[in-house]
Amino acid sequence: MTEKAAPKPRKSRAKAPKTTAAALDIPPAPRRPRAADIAVIGAGPTGLAVALMLTRQGRRVMVHERFATPRPVGAGFMLQPTGLHVLDRLGLTPRVEACGQRIDHILGREARRGRVVLDVRYSDLKRPRPAIGIHRAAMFAILYEACVEAGVDFETDREIVAADAGRLIDSGGRRSAPFNLVIDASGARSAIAAGMGVERRDLAWGALWATVPWPGAPFDPTALEQVYLGASRMLGVLPCGTRPGDAAPLATFFWSLKTEIWPDWYALGLETWKDHCLRLWPELTPVMDAITDREQMTLASYGHQTLARPVGDRLAVLGDAAHSTSPQLGQGVNMGLLDAQALGDALMAHRDLSTALNAYARARRWHVRLYQALSLGFTPFYQADGRLLPWVRDHMLGKVARLPLAPRLLAATVAGVLLDPRARDGR
Repeated sequence: MTEKAAPKPRKSRAKAPKTTAAALDIPPAPRRPRAADIAVIGAGPTGLAVALMLTRQGRRVMVHERFATPRPVGAGFMLQPTGLHVLDRLGLTPRVEACGQRIDHILGREARRGRVVLDVRYSDLKRPRPAIGIHRAAMFAILYEACVEAGVDFETDREIVAADAGRLIDSGGRRSAPFNLVIDASGARSAIAAGMGVERRDLAWGALWATVPWPGAPFDPTALEQVYLGASRMLGVLPCGTRPGDAAPLATFFWSLKTEIWPDWYALGLETWKDHCLRLWPELTPVMDAITDREQMTLASYGHQTLARPVGDRLAVLGDAAHSTSPQLGQGVNMGLLDAQALGDALMAHRDLSTALNAYARARRWHVRLYQALSLGFTPFYQADGRLLPWVRDHMLGKVARLPLAPRLLAATVAGVLLDPRARDGR
C-alpha cells in the first residue's frame, strides 16, 4: 500500500497539546475595568513569571496572548538550579516539586558499543542542587493560577506584532492606549524583536517529541538519558512528572532530525522508524509501544538569535524573543525566568524607567552571551553531519570530563551557573 503524502509538519509553536486552561480546572482570569500600567506579550513561562513578579510589586499588569485561551505549548523540559532559584523567590518551588520529577544526572551513551560519553551529575556542583523535569502543562498551571490569584489581567485572542512608544499594535492594525512599559515575552519568532533588527538563523536540526507514560525500569527516574549514533541520531527520555489532575508519571521522548527531511520521516512509516529506534536502543520498547500514530510526534524547529540590546523606548524584550538557540544545554525556559527576575529587580531598584531598562540589559548581557556561545559550540557534537566531531565526543570528551575539576565545570555549564546569576541578588 502506498503511503499518503505527508502533510505540513506540526511545529510546536503552532500546535498545542489538547490540554487547555479549562481542562486544567483553572478559573478564568478576572477582568477589571481599570487601566494597566504594564503590558506583557505572551503567556509562556517567561511572560507569566514577569507578570506575577510585577503584580506582586503593586503594579497593574495585563498579559496579551494570541490564543483564545491561554494554554501550554510543548512537552517536558528541565528546570535548572538557575530557574529554580527564580521560582524560590516567587514561592512556587514546592508546587513545582510536587508535580515535577527530580533529576540528579544526565547520561549519554553511544549506540554501537554503549560507551558512556556524557555523565553530568548535579552533586558535583559547588552548591549542589538537582534539576527538575516538568511537563509544560504543569508549569503553565502553576504560573497561571498564581497570576490569577495575584490579580493579573489577561486579554486573549489578539496577536501583537509591534510596539511603539508604549502602544501595542495588533495584526489588524489596531493601536492600544499607551502603557508605561511593554514587555515582549512572545517567543523565538517575536515580530517585535524582528522589528528591532534581530537576525534569526534557522538551525538545520530540530527534534520530534512526544509525551508518553513513564516506561519504568531499566530507565532511571532521576536521569535524563540519551543515546547517540554519531551526531546524526540522538534519542532521549526525560522524566517529567505528572500533568495537573493526573497522578500517572510521564516522560518526554525526543528524536533528533533535520527539519528538511521531516517529510521523508513521515513517508517512511511509523513501524519502520520504530524498528530503527529499537535497534539503537532496545530498552525503548514500552516507549515505542505508546506511540501508535505519527500525529503523536510534534516537530520542533530551532533558531539562533540574540538582540544586541533587549530594550527600547518603554520596551523590554525577554526570553527567547531576546535570545534563542539550540536546546542542547537545556537553558531556554531558565534563561527566560532569569530575565524576568533581572527586570523585576531593576524596576524595584530604579525609579527612572530608562535607568531600570539599562540596568536589566547590563545584568543579563554576559550570562546570555556566554550561553549563546556555548550552545553554538556544543551543538555540532550532537547534531551534525560527518564523523569527526562525534568521534571527538565519543573518544576524547569523556576522558577530559574525568580530569580534576572537570566534573564540576561540566555540571556548572549544564546547570546554567557559569557566571552564576544567582549571586547578584545576594540570595
